[in-house]
Formats: sequence, structure tokens, C-alpha cells
Amino acid sequence: MTAAAVRGRKPLMTTTLRPTGPIQHGADGAKSRQYRVCVNSRPVGMIELGTDSRFGPSVGRIASLHIDEQDRRRGRATVAALAAEEVLRGWGCVRVEVSIPAAAAAARHLASALGYTVRNRNMLKRLPAEPPVLPAGSEGRPMSGAEYAVWIEHTRQGYVRNLVGRGIPEEQARAKSDSDHASALPGGERTPDTYVGVLRHEGTPVGTLWVALRPMGPGMPGAYVFDVEVAVEHRGRGHGRTLMLLAEREARAAGVAELGLNVYADNTPAVSLYDSLGYETTEYHLYKQLL
Repeated sequence: MTAAAVRGRKPLMTTTLRPTGPIQHGADGAKSRQYRVCVNSRPVGMIELGTDSRFGPSVGRIASLHIDEQDRRRGRATVAALAAEEVLRGWGCVRVEVSIPAAAAAARHLASALGYTVRNRNMLKRLPAEPPVLPAGSEGRPMSGAEYAVWIEHTRQGYVRNLVGRGIPEEQARAKSDSDHASALPGGERTPDTYVGVLRHEGTPVGTLWVALRPMGPGMPGAYVFDVEVAVEHRGRGHGRTLMLLAEREARAAGVAELGLNVYADNTPAVSLYDSLGYETTEYHLYKQLL
């Protein structure tokens, strides 16, 4: 049981997290547990905690936090979140993650006040009926086998660097990169319902694009941009926008009406591009180091 006290005018109010059952243990040291949020032993909500399957048992996650309507705006969620962090510290976690829908402004405000930082966000666009026209001189085509061999190695290494930068040990990051790419691209450049292509401008290859033209998991849109990259020597010329228009064309050709993507908060040019193209944020992903 984890408790925290909040002193009001009268009397002393004590918030506790009371487990609803034993800790659930999974593979590789994973844990999860659900708790009732109680004030002076009176249930006022629920919270679910776990370790993050993507990062291993040293990273915790607040999977859900709900306070009953009549008990909101009294600091219950704040105290419950702080108590949850203490539970996760007790599990040996050094970081906590939380995902918040874009519409939940109050939850985002609370997370910010508690020191959580936005790392990345999911964005979504409902595509118009007519596919966009690419700029003059630009065209997309599927990768050849030789191009794919070079591209997949480059993409895997970039994914590893990204994971290592987020605190995952290199060996674990490489294993995850290999596993994720093998799962998403089982047939290589010929994986069904997948577009892995090259953008050419006036005959010169200037960028690459990877779009899944099918839902990749529960709650995911019908098409998803996994990777879009303009070659370094061709950046700053609008080819990133053209690659996104190509992604929309391919999605529309596959009969898909929505296109989703993920973008990191520090990638300001990409965020600006997606905003200008009409993508809307659907979910924020935040983290906090547990000192």
C-alpha cells in the first residue's frame, strides 16, 4: 500500500493506492498491477501500472488513471500519480512513461505540472477523396531488390541509434530492431499491403518512403508511415512534402481513407510539415526520469 497525505482545512486527507489483486508477472521480468485510489479508505478511482514492454522492466508505465467525476479537481489525480511513481521506484524502474489522448487537456496539464516531458506524438490525417498531385518532375516508384538491401540496413541502424538514444542497451536495441523489421516486412520489398519506394526528381533519387497500407495493430489507422527520409544532399528543397504526398497517393490507391504517423517532439521541421499538410495530433507520449 502506498499513501500520501494532503492537509486541507479539516481534517487530514490521506490518499492510498490499494491493490485489487497480486502483481502479474510476464516474460523478461514484466510486471503489472491494478490499484484502487482511496481517500481515507473511500474508493475514488482506479490506476493501472506496469513495466513497459518496449523498454524492459527498468521502465514503468502508468497505463491508466481514472478519478470518479465527483472527486475530480481536488488533487486526487496528482497524489495518485505521485504515489504511483513511488510504486514504480519500488519495482526498480528508473523512468516512467504515459500516453495521453490529445483531447485530454487536463491530463496533459497535470503531467506537465508533475515534470513529464513530451517525447513524441501520433498524428492522423483523413485523406481527401482525390489523391494529391506530385510536383512537376517528381515521381515515385517501388524499390528494386538491390535498393531495398541498402535501405533496410540503413533503416535498421537508424532505429538502433534511436532506441539507444532513449536509454535502451545497444544489444537489446539491435535485437528489437531486427525483430520489429522482420515482423513488419516479412516479404522484404514485396511484403503485401506495403509500399517501400524511392522518390525521384528529374530522374535523380532524392528520398525513400515506407508505408504500411493496412492496420498494424489495434486502434491503428488503415495506413501508417513508418519511415520517410530525404537524402542529406537534397534536403531543404521541398522533397519531404512530396514524399508525404506520395504516401497519401499510395494510401488512396489502396482504398485507405486515413494515414497515421509518429513524430518526435524535437523534430521541429517535421512537426511543422505535418501540421501544414493537415495532420492532427491524436495522442501524446510523455516520460519522466525517476530520481
